[in-house]
Amino acid sequence: MNKIALVTGATGFVGSYLVKRLVQEGWQTHIICRTDSSIPAFVEFDDVIKHFYDGATDSIIQIVADAKPDVVFHLASLFLSQHETKDVDALIQSNILFGTQLLDAMRVNNVRNLINTGTSWQHYNNEDYNPVCLYAATKQAFEALLEYYVQACEFKAITLKLFDTYGPNDPRPKLFYLLNKAAKTGQPLDMSKGEQLIDLVHIDDVVEAFIIASQRLLDNKVTRNESYAVSSNNPIPLRELVELYAKITEQTINVNWGARDYRYREVMQTWIKGNEIECWTPRISLVDGMQKIFVNI
Repeated sequence: MNKIALVTGATGFVGSYLVKRLVQEGWQTHIICRTDSSIPAFVEFDDVIKHFYDGATDSIIQIVADAKPDVVFHLASLFLSQHETKDVDALIQSNILFGTQLLDAMRVNNVRNLINTGTSWQHYNNEDYNPVCLYAATKQAFEALLEYYVQACEFKAITLKLFDTYGPNDPRPKLFYLLNKAAKTGQPLDMSKGEQLIDLVHIDDVVEAFIIASQRLLDNKVTRNESYAVSSNNPIPLRELVELYAKITEQTINVNWGARDYRYREVMQTWIKGNEIECWTPRISLVDGMQKIFVNI
């Protein structure tokens, strides 16, 4: 019998790669999306069963009932490195309310296996809990809510805390996107002094962690809410990362180092206290991963 997955956040960068992998491995894959969700062009979603969420709890209850998943992969979230007051409602809606609706829909339908997605930003200054920003605080708040379902409803859950991710076809306006744009246009790029450490994990390694976590749940090895770090274990200063990008792509990038102040609560040191999930280790080095993406750019 095919394994059945229900995925939230399937149209995002990490989620779309996860869906692609699940389909390749023979999972019957269901995704929750909104009517205005944009499907990434590089992912074939023809073999995916789409369910549309209208914002109501009853909507998710029916989706879970229809999908009958063996494992729920919860990746949906709103990421904001810094928020304004106008963003509060959206952060709560996306990162707390929707997730709690999902948990209760699982409870009602007797679905107990969940893989949750956290962030290393829950650990500012390498502390056990110190949120970098409100986004990270909402991630922690959801974990606290999840703990109720683990304790009271016998859920089995694994939270994978992600660091920075990268890979081919990444549409997000993150560092590599900005560097490529600066190289092509010749426009100077204002940056901080570049001393902060960046922990980049290739998307294939990230997806592998989700697959291993799902097997751990299916093998009944989980008895609580386990938490693991998905880290490269090899953070690199931003300035060195930019130099490496320029070397690999053989492009000239005009960077104005120190032209911008560090962000409020800039993450200067990455979290190093997290444990890796059993049987997982990053396999794609930063150099190899960047060469596969950017050589002959």
